[in-house]
Amino acid sequence: MVKDRFYRDSFTLTLSNLTTGVLGFMFSIILSRELGPEGMGLYGLIMPIYNLFICLICGGIIVAISKISAIYKDNNDIGNLKNTIKATMKFDFLWSFIIVLLVFIFAPFLGEKIIKDTRTIYAIRITCPAMIFIALSNILKGYFYGTSSIKIPAFIDILEKFIRIIIILFIVNYFKLSTITQTVSAAYVALCFGEFISLALLYIYYKRSTRKLSYVPKKTEGRAQLLFDVLVISLPLCLNGFISTALGALSTLILPRRLMSSGFQYSEALSTIGKFTGMTLNIVFFPMIVISSIVTVLIPDLSQSVNRKDTYFVENRILEVLRISFILGLATVILCISIPEYLGKMFFKRDDLTTYIKFASLSAPILYCSSTTYGILNGLGKQNTVLRNSLVTSLFELVSLYILTGIKSINIFGYGITMMMSSIVSIILNLKEIKKYYSINISIINIFIYILISLLFYFNLIILKTRIPDSLSQIKNLLLILVGFSSFFLSIIFTPRKHST
Repeated sequence: MVKDRFYRDSFTLTLSNLTTGVLGFMFSIILSRELGPEGMGLYGLIMPIYNLFICLICGGIIVAISKISAIYKDNNDIGNLKNTIKATMKFDFLWSFIIVLLVFIFAPFLGEKIIKDTRTIYAIRITCPAMIFIALSNILKGYFYGTSSIKIPAFIDILEKFIRIIIILFIVNYFKLSTITQTVSAAYVALCFGEFISLALLYIYYKRSTRKLSYVPKKTEGRAQLLFDVLVISLPLCLNGFISTALGALSTLILPRRLMSSGFQYSEALSTIGKFTGMTLNIVFFPMIVISSIVTVLIPDLSQSVNRKDTYFVENRILEVLRISFILGLATVILCISIPEYLGKMFFKRDDLTTYIKFASLSAPILYCSSTTYGILNGLGKQNTVLRNSLVTSLFELVSLYILTGIKSINIFGYGITMMMSSIVSIILNLKEIKKYYSINISIINIFIYILISLLFYFNLIILKTRIPDSLSQIKNLLLILVGFSSFFLSIIFTPRKHST
């Protein structure tokens, strides 16, 4: 039953995230058309700063609350569960308010000295309320994930993304925005409104959910102790997220300067970054929606199994999610190297993304598996290991990006090379740690089978690509994508999944 629930919840969250991903993708397409490559590059420079403070405010909260909620729900300890949510929300509101106030005051410094583009100042200030909304929303999402009420946050995420699209279209068209500064600021206004609506709905459904829980009198801990239990889990993850995001933000901010040192003009560097990170990576890593959904459900699932000391179940679950991640990565590669020109035109109406799409997709199998191993370690309660390995990987990524993107013959492709190398480093470190506690036997034969199946579908795609006329472009694109990802499902169905992967 537990296993069925894992796949049921993963499937539900995947469908939700696919829907939100499509809406988010539409949002990116709308932005790309309104802002152009340079505007997308500017938008991308603000986001790491925003994410950095989000990590500082509520990093690790979803994981901590989902783990604790799963255990309390499993033990039918509803009193401590509700008190944990209350104590955490009060603390996080106060903490986030302090951080947001400082961000608002020092926005000119962040724009002028850190990002080095004064056009970002208004957008930074606009993100401040959204930081508080997200901090509180993450606590409630953690509760729903931990209690296996996946459908509620899933529905709300879909609605939030839809509202964001409506708001950006309304603002841009109604106010006739013409400058990059205005449109980028409007994009963050849409984000802020979307997060507020998401928080309001999550809280309404949370109150309804807790009324339905059957209360069994048990000894309750003090709220200070309950908050401490949350912080013990979340602080290492918060520190990990903050350091990793800080290093990631630094990588993003140095990227235009490194490209300029390799011969680019500033506007040209922003345009190149916009095409690679704002457009190409949105296409290549769209299937990561499936991985993030599985990892979200995996963390409380593994926590419950570890709590029950079910070693056999844990080992098989780890192998299953690694197998799914690797196969999905292979499916992404064969699709992106087969029809990159069609993908660029279909989503962004651009024919200059082909080389970027091919190159970036090569890192997909390893990057997908790397992301999964972090989720596994969180589910096993190894937050300190996650912190250490993330720090090592982020430092490696920063140094590699600094060196490679400054080389004239490599330039932006150094970003793709860095993704691949840092993913290899992280997966080696994470698997080494996992194997200390659980027997994980990775079958080379199965990997070979997966690659052969992928090659078979690659040649099928090439044949279909030449047979279907370009006059049926929309049908052709959808059919090729369907065939490409069918390799993912067939590999999962027709290859062994017990004891090895």
